[in-house]
Amino acid sequence: MSYLVLARKYRPRTFEEVVQQEHVTRTLVNAIIAGRVAHAILFAGPRGTGKTTVARILAKAMNCRQGPTPIPCDACPSCREIAAGSAADVFEIDGASNNSVDQVRELRENAKYLPAASPFKIYIIDEVHMLSTPAFNALLKTLEEPPAHVMFQFATTEPQKIPLTILSRCQRYDLKRIPLEALTAHMADLCRREGMALPPESLRLMAREAGGSMRDALSLLDQVLTCAQGEITHDEVLTILGLVDRELVFSLGDALIRGDAAAVLDGVGLAYERGQDLKRLYGELTEHARNLVVSQVGRDPGRLMNVSADEARALARQAAGASSGALMQMLELLFREEAGVRLAAQPRVAVEMALLRVCQVRPALAIDEMIRKIDGLRKALETGREEDFRGDPGPEAQVTAGSSPDPGPADLPADPPSAPCSVDDPAGLWEQAYRLLTERHPSLAPQFKDAAVLGLAGERLELEVQGSDFVLGRARRPESLESLSRIFSELLGRPVTVAVSGRLAQARKPDSGRDQRLKQEAYAHPLVRETMDLFQGRIVEVKVLKPSGESE
Repeated sequence: MSYLVLARKYRPRTFEEVVQQEHVTRTLVNAIIAGRVAHAILFAGPRGTGKTTVARILAKAMNCRQGPTPIPCDACPSCREIAAGSAADVFEIDGASNNSVDQVRELRENAKYLPAASPFKIYIIDEVHMLSTPAFNALLKTLEEPPAHVMFQFATTEPQKIPLTILSRCQRYDLKRIPLEALTAHMADLCRREGMALPPESLRLMAREAGGSMRDALSLLDQVLTCAQGEITHDEVLTILGLVDRELVFSLGDALIRGDAAAVLDGVGLAYERGQDLKRLYGELTEHARNLVVSQVGRDPGRLMNVSADEARALARQAAGASSGALMQMLELLFREEAGVRLAAQPRVAVEMALLRVCQVRPALAIDEMIRKIDGLRKALETGREEDFRGDPGPEAQVTAGSSPDPGPADLPADPPSAPCSVDDPAGLWEQAYRLLTERHPSLAPQFKDAAVLGLAGERLELEVQGSDFVLGRARRPESLESLSRIFSELLGRPVTVAVSGRLAQARKPDSGRDQRLKQEAYAHPLVRETMDLFQGRIVEVKVLKPSGESE
């Protein structure tokens, strides 16, 4: 075939033409200048980032008539043959189809002979991780101490599959994914060379779809330039490649944040009518939710997201309209349903169900807000006052001195009794003490709920507490006794030291049949089950409150 695809037609011929791999090309150039090129080099990295291309350029640099030189002339017979893939002294081997020990033995025997017309005999093995274990073992000795005229260059996308004995004998270079902006600029330059023009948003979309691979990006560009004639619009690019429009992804993300189920269904229906892959759409939405979270909580969001600068700013604006908890919840639900969507026989139904589930889930409370409400509920249960459940009033609800009329009797703090209480009335004395304990130390009050005053001997007041070992232990803490001593001293009008004697509470009667039924109903309640699924929790205990007047 006379036609060459863009990936082959514009393949880099020198180190300077390699896109965004300066950390590798600069090191190789310096090594060539210093005469310190290793005899075994491993190029590792994602697909389409230039591993084999850099290996070919290095082979030209080593075998060039003017070499070794960091800038091959591309004019001598050796350079032209290497570029055409017909050099007698440069062997490009596919590791996937030449992975047996016999083929490695043949390579090892061939390496003993001098090169035909070049300074070096170079072996480029692509996807070297596909070699079998015996083949790697057969290569070890030659790789460690090859003849002076032999050079090995390996390329792989999975370096972790290569034995450590091989890795230790190679000089490793890791190629990185090519950034979106670099891919976009390179494709725009190639379009100018080809005399074609594409909308910038189309180039960015193809670069994003390539995922950091130059070869994938040029394959998509080649497909668009081949299928389209004349001026190419963004809609034509979407139709040709079957890609998901970023505007649709943003609109669906906005609908998910608002909980607008109707807009979500309309967006999925629009993608279905365009013939777009709904599974890919779901994947784009999941990645979009991840980018929203990163945009809100990341220190350097632009570095963590494979998007353009304009799209990063749009993500920041959209993320500002929701709390971090709501975005995390959306991302978690989308990620949880991803496997079901990927394996679904009816993708449209699966995608719609998953997105509607996200819309129906209410945003989770922040941890500090939840703690505040739980603390308010605890206080309300202890004091019996409903206003405690509302939590502490905000600054706007606080009244400064002189800004309001004199408070009424209900607003004044509780005054201490006008006359000292008497120990002759133990029940009344404890009632007054427990009221003050509840107001001043609400966290201690539950431990002394079933306490009673036994008597007073000198300055020692005996208090009996009924409860479990845990309750008795908390009641006997020094800080608990000190708080009680201050309260009783205030009530009795003289210094008093409180001592606690304990009595274990009687075992509770077994649950009745009604209690068991109520517990089962609580376990099976839809709201309880939904809460457990949402927070990935479990039920520790179900307590049945007795009706008023009924004994435990």
